[in-house]
Amino acid sequence: MTDDPSRDALVSGYRRFRENRWPEERAEYEALASKGQKPHTLVVACSDSRADPALIFDAAPGQLFVVRNVANLVPPYQPDGRLHGVSAALEFGVKVLGVSRIVVMGHAHCGGVNAMLNGAPDSCRDFVAPWVEQGAPVVNRLVRSRPEAERERAAEEAVVRLSIHNLRTFPWIAEREAAGQLSLTGLHFGIADGELRLLGDGADFERVP
Repeated sequence: MTDDPSRDALVSGYRRFRENRWPEERAEYEALASKGQKPHTLVVACSDSRADPALIFDAAPGQLFVVRNVANLVPPYQPDGRLHGVSAALEFGVKVLGVSRIVVMGHAHCGGVNAMLNGAPDSCRDFVAPWVEQGAPVVNRLVRSRPEAERERAAEEAVVRLSIHNLRTFPWIAEREAAGQLSLTGLHFGIADGELRLLGDGADFERVP
């Protein structure tokens, strides 16, 4: 035993993986190790522990290339030599792995989106505050005229649209989309009801049957 319950939970989970999943998927992992990965989809998702893309899409190892950050944000294309984790992952996923789809998945009750609406916590001024600021103007402009009860979801959907828009500022993404080699998809996941909603051509989100 240990005084750290999180360590116990991780070790227990690993043991379940080795006992249950590993025997079933061992050959798949071995193939991925020898041949390399070839995921079909790159997912930009929030870091929120309640919205795990691999679980939601019931994905097998090697199928998804997942990029997670606060509020599932994609910043605009800016090759300035600075450190850009999301952009680096996009470049690798598109240019090296050759994914055929990019999905941006927002979710209900997003703390990052809440920070755009109400300000980041005082303890998170170094990185969270400037990070979410990139989405704050769009979010606050949109929700200004919305009833209070609709603002949270409207803001979460707005961030997905913003990230899709910013994806198209990357020339090698825009070129591949125009050529029909890459598709961009916006989604919103409801934590309480488990429902997935799809961003349609008319900029509205509709429930996935």
